[in-house]
Amino acid sequence: MVIDTTGKSLGIMSRASALQVAEDTGLDLVKVGQGATPTCKLMQYDKFRYESIKKEKEASKNQKIIKIKEVQLSIGIDTNDLKIKAKRASSFIGDGDKVKVVIRLKGRQNKRPELGMELMNQFFELVENANKEQGPIQEANNIRMMLAPITKK
Repeated sequence: MVIDTTGKSLGIMSRASALQVAEDTGLDLVKVGQGATPTCKLMQYDKFRYESIKKEKEASKNQKIIKIKEVQLSIGIDTNDLKIKAKRASSFIGDGDKVKVVIRLKGRQNKRPELGMELMNQFFELVENANKEQGPIQEANNIRMMLAPITKK
């Protein structure tokens, strides 16, 4: 099956005759579809390739790559240190990144995970323009929470 540059079907023809038609018109014969009867199209392949690369570059410009930053806390953290970490997390969220907040419980701290949960909630209160995407969740000796920027609709 051969298709013209305007999209009009020229019908089913042999490979040699399709190549002859392409040579007469000064275009390239490009196979665009597979199957029992392959579909070929008459086009300027260089121009087609250039335009497809240009479209891919334009699409990649509009994409935003979201990074995950990590902030580590401990149960014995002082309030001023907590404010500094919250300010840093707010700047990450302001840049459009997600923030993973982790508390590692050590030794006797494993007996009191509720202190870690309270610290996580206190940390969330200090962070600006953030949504709780996940957590706080305790896994073994870690408590983690995922924060994401507030999406504007």
